[in-house]
Amino acid sequence: MAEEGGAGRARAAVARLSEAVGERRRRLGTAMGDARRQRRLLLLVVCVALLLDNMLYMVIVPIIPEYFAAVRGGGGDGGDGESGGGNRSLLPARYPPATGDNEDVQIGVLFASKAMLQLLVNPLSGTIIDRVGYEAPLLAGLAVMFLSTTTFAFAGNYATLFAARSLQGLGSAFADTAGIALIADRYSEEPARSRALGTALACISFGSLAAPPFGGVLYEFAGKQVPFLVLACVCLFDGLLLLALAPPCAAGARANMPVGTPIHRLMIDPYIAVVAGALATCNIPLAFLEPTIANWMKESMGASEWEVGLTWLPAFFPHVLGVYVTVRLAAAYPHLQWFYGALGMAIIGASSCLVPACRNFWQVIIPLCGICFGIALVDTALLPTLAFLVDVRHVSVYGSVYAIADISYCVAYALGPVVAGQIVHTMGFVQLNLGMGLANVLYAPVLIFLKNVCQMKPSHSERNILLEEGPKGLYDTIKMEERRGVGKSLRPAGDTEENGTDSYRRDLTEVSEEDSSEYEYS
Repeated sequence: MAEEGGAGRARAAVARLSEAVGERRRRLGTAMGDARRQRRLLLLVVCVALLLDNMLYMVIVPIIPEYFAAVRGGGGDGGDGESGGGNRSLLPARYPPATGDNEDVQIGVLFASKAMLQLLVNPLSGTIIDRVGYEAPLLAGLAVMFLSTTTFAFAGNYATLFAARSLQGLGSAFADTAGIALIADRYSEEPARSRALGTALACISFGSLAAPPFGGVLYEFAGKQVPFLVLACVCLFDGLLLLALAPPCAAGARANMPVGTPIHRLMIDPYIAVVAGALATCNIPLAFLEPTIANWMKESMGASEWEVGLTWLPAFFPHVLGVYVTVRLAAAYPHLQWFYGALGMAIIGASSCLVPACRNFWQVIIPLCGICFGIALVDTALLPTLAFLVDVRHVSVYGSVYAIADISYCVAYALGPVVAGQIVHTMGFVQLNLGMGLANVLYAPVLIFLKNVCQMKPSHSERNILLEEGPKGLYDTIKMEERRGVGKSLRPAGDTEENGTDSYRRDLTEVSEEDSSEYEYS
């Protein structure tokens, strides 16, 4: 009877433990499900922010010619845009042509001011993001972008336009960097990280290419202010959604997490430097062609206004195709990320050299599509590589490393509107394209330096610190106590346990360790 009673108590203990483990797993599954839903919504917030930033970057294109015409007193209405609409093109050129040297300089400086200020602010924004987390800087960036957009809507002179454009650069330095870093943090596993970053890149491309026709149509039928007010409303909605998902008080808890590697140390990392150089080099053709190709097409092939306006629109589709192809290839062959980037740079180089050889509108679309396809390969392959390099060589905090990536983009787009026209004037359009193509072709072999990156192992893992060393700070102490709490909640009153009990504990420990990042950081 005593043996039967002991066996009954053991079975009851195992049953209670099994029930506790089941409840724990259900709670874990619920938490993981909530975390997955939250990170998908946060991905939506980031994609909308990037879409808005790039649409605002190009939506002013149809407004600028009318504004300068109004200043000269020779045409369109600089206010509501209700008069003089008959001469407007619904699909304007990527950068509006100017009629005088002074106006040409003013337009170039206006378009470059956003990237210039963003370039100056990015080192500071990356450090702040590493310190306070991703959500609060993203919210602040959206607020500044909202203010910039409304300023554009009611701008009445060049100084106000310049201030609004510069203000957009300030907001972008926080919103873009924090958004991309947030994606890398929430999507810590592959290939989900590459898919998420690829989705963000597609939104960037769509925003840049769809903005001129979007602005042109609304400007034609509704007035100058309407495109900006529409974007301001979307920006406000995006900020409110982020506020509901991640309130600033909750985001402040990230201050207890490990401090990221300083940006100056990341800049001297040879692997990160190679990636940053590739991102800057591959975007130079796009940044330098945008302000120069319209005049070249009119002079060399007599292109009409609608042809100039539609030049870049077809390039959106190969860009999205490039993102999709790279994500699929990276999932199947992740060790070849460097090769996808090198192949993209080779395609960009060859396409750049082919642009001057085109003699009509349909021919010029082909190399432009090749440039955008190659940029998609490079960006989609190398942006996740930056996060991986931080994971294995530094601390897994991503604000500063993606600030470096943003700096790479800004170098190209700050120089493009100012330098490209001067190069064409002094050397010629053919020489400009040959130089850009040669630069990309020569840089492509440099990416071989990244060949063994996928074989790197973390030398300073946060998990190893928590499991093998004593806690060194508040964040480590909290994590250690959480893990001890899991063990205590599963330990029965007695000292002896059966094999079934051990297996339950092992299963739950494995699940909690593998998925802790999914719900504890949320």
